[in-house]
Amino acid sequence: MKTRSIADCRPATKLVRGGTKRSQFNETSEAIFMNSGFVYDSAEQAAGRFRGENEGYIYSRYANPTLSMFEERMVLLEGAEAGRATASGMAAVNAALMSQLKAGDHVVAPKALFGSCLYIIEQILPRFGISISLINGTNIDEWHAEINEKTACVFFETPSNPALEIMDITAISEIAHKVGAKVIVDNVFATPILQKPLELGADIVVYSATKHIDGQGRCLGGVILGAEDFVEETLAPYLKHTGPALSPFNAWTMLKGLETLELRVSRQCDNAEKLADFLADHPGVKRVIYPGRDDHPQAELARKQMSRGSTLIGVEVAGDQEATFRVLNRLSLIDISNNLGDSKSLVTHPTTTTHSSVDEKTKQELGITESLLRLSVGLEDVDDLIEDLGYALSAQNG
Repeated sequence: MKTRSIADCRPATKLVRGGTKRSQFNETSEAIFMNSGFVYDSAEQAAGRFRGENEGYIYSRYANPTLSMFEERMVLLEGAEAGRATASGMAAVNAALMSQLKAGDHVVAPKALFGSCLYIIEQILPRFGISISLINGTNIDEWHAEINEKTACVFFETPSNPALEIMDITAISEIAHKVGAKVIVDNVFATPILQKPLELGADIVVYSATKHIDGQGRCLGGVILGAEDFVEETLAPYLKHTGPALSPFNAWTMLKGLETLELRVSRQCDNAEKLADFLADHPGVKRVIYPGRDDHPQAELARKQMSRGSTLIGVEVAGDQEATFRVLNRLSLIDISNNLGDSKSLVTHPTTTTHSSVDEKTKQELGITESLLRLSVGLEDVDDLIEDLGYALSAQNG
């Protein structure tokens, strides 16, 4: 009888069963291996393992059975050759860049980046002799103009945080690959359910697994996925020696989160679509930014790259910052939080929180105004969310 490989199964099956390893007890749910170290049958086995001559675990900072299960499941879901987990999404971004860059290299990235990502590009990389170019990422001509023979990497988010700009993964990858540059995509807003950057030409995908992958506000984590040679030869030694290791407990939590990822993202997108339409028709809203709507500036590209419009909505309130704060403070169901991708609906005011460190000129260029809100749509009944937002938006009328 032929045994079917998990790799041949559909995404929903991979999310539940991919990467599972069972101990001698044959548990149904994946086990948590909380140990830091491992023992060897002999001195010869220990020596051989450190030389890479036999398989097995050495130390949980390098690898751990629970982490391996999470990494293998993410590899199957993403369609990558290999992957490594990290302690947070920012650890993943930093490692994806720093593991392969050296003095004299050049990096191109859009100005439309999460504040901490922008800090790495703008503040940390130049300290190591790495030059940078920050551009309008939606303008392909600017990618053509800035990518050159010294460009080692390009890095971008799509959709971007918080204004949900869409970058053309295929076009940017083609430009970068002409000079041998690696393309790193932060896919956290789209999730591995809605967008497949590797299939569109990217080389490396990074996630804050804290977001949709856990998606229930429980723990931090990150993951980096790409080609086996990059992961094993470049990334793994960097992670091994710098130590941004994911906790086994957090890896186990991520595994449990992956089992329901497709279901949660589907429901969140259902809710987001209805909320975006409601908000677009509300007199208290100046503008709605949602990749699933025809009025999004890159709607055609979004449909080409993404299967649905995301769980995030940009909402520009009709009013100034004071009016926007009144809206936030009248919410009774939706929580004010800087997290996203959670089962609970969350809203933040980017210009005073997540993007507060971005200079005012750049904020204005990116449309991060004093009245812009980033709404992360959860799993609640959408009519309750509509009622909550409707009441909050009535604040402009007294």
